[in-house]
Amino acid sequence: QSAHRAGLRSFIRYGWRWSWRVAAFVTIFNTVSTGLSVYRNKTTISNFASAGAFTGALFRMHLGLQGLAGGFMFGTAFGIPAGGLLMVMQKLAGETLQEKRNRECRELYEQKLAEWQSRLSVTEVLGQTESNAQGGPETERARE
Repeated sequence: QSAHRAGLRSFIRYGWRWSWRVAAFVTIFNTVSTGLSVYRNKTTISNFASAGAFTGALFRMHLGLQGLAGGFMFGTAFGIPAGGLLMVMQKLAGETLQEKRNRECRELYEQKLAEWQSRLSVTEVLGQTESNAQGGPETERARE
């Protein structure tokens, strides 16, 4: 029990040192991979490899050129399996993020098109009503 307490104390004491680094790493990795996916309009392993390489190099930049190259290689090596795992999980879920984005865009387009057509039909009905109202007295005068 005392070993358990000591482990918990050290986790609390030193855990914050790693928590912000992990959070920053994950944030940068996800931002870069999502940005590449949106820019390229497709999700591929190369997006995750590039994001891992960029993030790894960024975190090892302070160690010089060797650190930069090492971080680049380390990030690429871990970005490929992470990206593969994410893509497999999306496939198992039934719909990838790309498919979801395309479906939502198509649904939004169809909704706006239907709204536009309904507004157009209302305008046409109002135009016919107005022309009938203007034509009504003229027709009566012509009859007289």
